[in-house]
Amino acid sequence: MIYGGFEIKSFEAGKGQWHARIQRTDQRPVVIDGISFPTLDIGFAWSDRDAAIADAKLLIDRFPQRYGVTMPSATASA
Repeated sequence: MIYGGFEIKSFEAGKGQWHARIQRTDQRPVVIDGISFPTLDIGFAWSDRDAAIADAKLLIDRFPQRYGVTMPSATASA
């Protein structure tokens, strides 16, 4: 799923323990405090896929305010 210029992928790591991984759609890394992250795994285990995705969306929404992350454009250029 694409949300706010990021691709969100949910995955189950253990029975009933859902996580989400996010990556910029333009394939550039997210830089937080000078550290480059090609992908970010969301650090909570949720009981279902929808909760993991909702948590990832909340994190994406907080990026500019909390970390000063420059958001990718909605359309990636090649």
